[in-house]
Amino acid sequence: MRILWLKTELLHPVDKGGRIRTYNMLRELKQDHEITYLALDDGAAGAEEKKLATEYCHELICVPHRTAPKFSPGFYSDLLANLASPLPYFMKKYESQGMRREIERLLKEQTFDVMVCDFLQPSVNVPANVDVATVLFQHNVEAMIWKRHYEIQKNPLKRAFLYDQWRKTWRYERSACQKFDLVVAVSAADERQMREEYSLERVAAVPTGVDIDYFSPNGDVTPEKYNLVFTGSMDWLPNEDAMQYFIREIMPLVSKEIPEITLTVVGRNPYASLVELSKTDRSIVVTGRVDDVRPYIEKAAAYVVPIRIGGGTRLKIYEAMSMGKPVVSTTVGAEGLPVTNNEELVLADSAADFAAALIRLLREPSWAATLGGRAAKLVREKFGWRGVAESFAALCEEATPLAKSHKNRK
Repeated sequence: MRILWLKTELLHPVDKGGRIRTYNMLRELKQDHEITYLALDDGAAGAEEKKLATEYCHELICVPHRTAPKFSPGFYSDLLANLASPLPYFMKKYESQGMRREIERLLKEQTFDVMVCDFLQPSVNVPANVDVATVLFQHNVEAMIWKRHYEIQKNPLKRAFLYDQWRKTWRYERSACQKFDLVVAVSAADERQMREEYSLERVAAVPTGVDIDYFSPNGDVTPEKYNLVFTGSMDWLPNEDAMQYFIREIMPLVSKEIPEITLTVVGRNPYASLVELSKTDRSIVVTGRVDDVRPYIEKAAAYVVPIRIGGGTRLKIYEAMSMGKPVVSTTVGAEGLPVTNNEELVLADSAADFAAALIRLLREPSWAATLGGRAAKLVREKFGWRGVAESFAALCEEATPLAKSHKNRK
C-alpha cells in the first residue's frame, strides 16, 4: 500500500506514549508499505531529527506551524479567545491552512491507497471531500480525558473551563469520527465506547504493543529493595495529576509502614513544584528527560501507575511488564489492556488499597517476582510490535472497499 500519514509533530525524540506507538507502528509498516509522512513542524526538531525520519517513512513533508508556548501570555490569550470557538483549544491550535493545502496537493499529484490521520488533531485540516480511503487512528477517546479532568477539578473557574472543553471535544470528536471510512482504536474498550457513544459502524481495534527486545532486563542494574518508579511525559496533565495524587495520598501511607521507601519520577518537563519538592525530600528523585528509561525501571522494586484521568492505553505498563517488573495501577491506568488483576499486575483505585498492594509487594519479594514473571510472559508472547502493525495494515487494506461503499451511500 501507499500510505499518506498525517501527524501534528515529528517523532524524534521518541519520548512519549503517542510518539512511541506511532514510531514503532510505522517502523514495522515501512518494511512492507510506502509511507509519506506529512507533519506540522513547530521548529523544535532540528536537522538530525528530520534525518532520523527515514527510520519510519520514505518521504517526509513538513509544514511550518507555531503555537503559543504553554503558560505564556499568548497561551492565555488563546485560551480566552477559545471561549468563542466551537473547537476545543487542543484542536483549534492545530488549524493550518498550509497543511490543508499540502494534503490537497499530494492527493492531486500522487496516488495513495489510504490516508491515516494519527490522533484526532490533524483531522481539523482534512479537506471535506477526498478521493482516497480515510482512517482515523484514535490513541484515546479524547472527550473522555476532558470529562475526567472536569470531574476531579475542584477550582470553580477551572472546572467551568474544563466542562466547556469536554462538551466541545465530544461534539467535534463525534462528528469527525463519523466522517472517516474507518476509525481504529487502541483497545476493545475504546472501540466499544466510540461505537456506542458516537454511533459508529466502521470502528475496529488494534492492541497496544511493546518492543520486547528493547524492553528486556540485562542484569546490569541491581534492583533497590524499596524503590518505586513512574515513567511518563510530565507535561501531560494525566501524568502530573497521577504524581500529585501519589505523593499526596499514597506515598505517606506506604512510608508509615516502610520508611525507607523512595520514588523515582522519570520523564520530560517535570512540573515546577515536583522539582522543588525533590530538592528537599530525599525520598523523591526527579530525573527529567532521559535517553533510556530501562535502567530506572530495572532498578525499581515495583512500577506504579496511579493515573486517574487518562484515556487510550498505557504503553508504560507493557514496557514495565516486558522487563518483568510487578505493576500496581489504578483501573483507569490499565484501562483497555487485556490483563487480569492479581495475575499480571495489581489494580487498586483507592489510596489505601494502592498503598496496601505496594506494601505487600515490597515485603513479599517472591510474590512480586511471580507477578512480574507472568507479566513478562504475557507481553512477550502476544504483544510484539510486528504483529500489531500487521493487524493495523490489514485494517487499512479493508478500509479501501469500505471507503467506496461509504462514499456511495453519502
